[in-house]
Amino acid sequence: MSTPTPTPTPTPVPSPVRSQRRESYRPGATIGDWRPEDEDFWQSTGRTVARRNLWVSVPALMLGFVVWQVWSVTVVRLNDVGFGFSKSQLFWLTAIPGLTGGTFRILYTFIGPNFGERKFTAFSTVILVVPMLWLGFALQDTGTPYGELALIAAVCGISGANFASSMANIGFFFPKREKGSANGLNGGLGNLGVSVVQLVAPLVVTAAVLGAPAGRPQHDAKANTDIWLQNGAFLWVPLLVVMALLAWFLMNDLRVSAAPFSQQKVIFKRKHNWLMTWLYVGTFGSFIGFAAGLPLLIKNNFEAQGHQATAYAWIGPFVGALMRWAGGRLSDRIGGARVTMLSFAGMAAALAVVIFALPSDVDQGSFWAFLTGFLAAFAFSGLGNGSTFRQIPVIFRDARKGAEAPS
Repeated sequence: MSTPTPTPTPTPVPSPVRSQRRESYRPGATIGDWRPEDEDFWQSTGRTVARRNLWVSVPALMLGFVVWQVWSVTVVRLNDVGFGFSKSQLFWLTAIPGLTGGTFRILYTFIGPNFGERKFTAFSTVILVVPMLWLGFALQDTGTPYGELALIAAVCGISGANFASSMANIGFFFPKREKGSANGLNGGLGNLGVSVVQLVAPLVVTAAVLGAPAGRPQHDAKANTDIWLQNGAFLWVPLLVVMALLAWFLMNDLRVSAAPFSQQKVIFKRKHNWLMTWLYVGTFGSFIGFAAGLPLLIKNNFEAQGHQATAYAWIGPFVGALMRWAGGRLSDRIGGARVTMLSFAGMAAALAVVIFALPSDVDQGSFWAFLTGFLAAFAFSGLGNGSTFRQIPVIFRDARKGAEAPS
C-alpha cells in the first residue's frame, strides 16, 4: 500500500485590503484611493486613517491658535513693564492678528489641498517659530518701537490662517454623516489654543521657568515684582517644532482633495457661499474678537474693583471651543441652518447683558453680570461655529460638482 502524498498547505494570500492599507495608507503616504462614503472601505481602512489624521491635526491647529492669540495676554502687561502705549494702541495690537489671519485664510484654503495637507501642516506650523522668537526678543527691550510690535502682531496673525487649510483637509477625510462632528472636534479642540495661551502664559511669565536662555526679567512697576514677559512667546517654540515633525511623519496627503484653482474659483459665483461668509464672520469672527478683547475690557473697566484679567480671560474661549463641538453634533441631527439661527439670537441677548453690565457715569457696573453675559456670548458663538462648518463642506462639494459637469 503506497503512502499517500501529503496535500501541500496553500500559501496564505494576504488580504488585498490589508495589503493595500499597509502599503498605501501608512503614515506619511500620499493616498490616491479614498472612498469614505463606501461603508466597507470606511470600516476596514478609512476610519483608522481619518482618525489618525484628525488627532494629529488637532494639536497642530491648537498651537496655531496659541500663536494667533498670544497678543491678547501680552498687551495686558506691556505698560506695566515700561512700554508707554495708549489704550487705542493696545487694542490695535490685539486686532492686527485677526486682520492678517482672516486675509491669509483665503490663500491657505486654496494652497493647502494642492500643496499636500501633510506637508502644508508641517510647513505652516514650523514657520510660526519665527514670530515667537521675534516677539520674545522684542519684549525684552522697552525701547522697541510700536511699529515693530505691530509688524510682529501681523506676522503672528498668519497663524490664524492654519485653520482654513486644516478644516478643509479634515473635511475630505470623513463621510458626509460625520463631517459635522469631525470638523467640530478639529475646530473646537483647536480653538482651545486660545484658552491654553490665556491660561498658561500668565503663569510662565511670573518665574524664570525657561532659565537663563530666555533672558533677563523685566520689572513690573505696578506689582513691584520681576516678570519674564518673553516666556509667553518662547515657551511655544519647541512645541511648534515637535508638532511640525509629528505632522510630517504621521499625517497623509489626499490626492482627491487637490483641485486646480480653475475648478475651485466657481465658489466665488455661488450666492450661498457669500451668505455663509457673512454667517461665519458673525460666529467665528465674534468668537475671536471676544477672545482678543475680553482681557483688555476687564483690565480697563474692572481691575480697579479687584478683578484681574488673566484670572478670567481663558474661561470664555474654553466655553466657546467646547460648544463648537456641540454645534457640529447638533447640526448633524437637526440641520446647520437651525443651529446658526439659534446662535445669532443667543449672542444678541448675551451681548445686551454685557453692555448693560459695563460701568457708566452713574454706577460701577456689575462684573459678574458682565462675565456671565460674555460667557453666554462665547457659548452661542461656539455653537454657531460648529453649525456653519456643517454647511460649508456641502456647498463646496456641490460647487465642485457643478464645475466638473459638462456644459
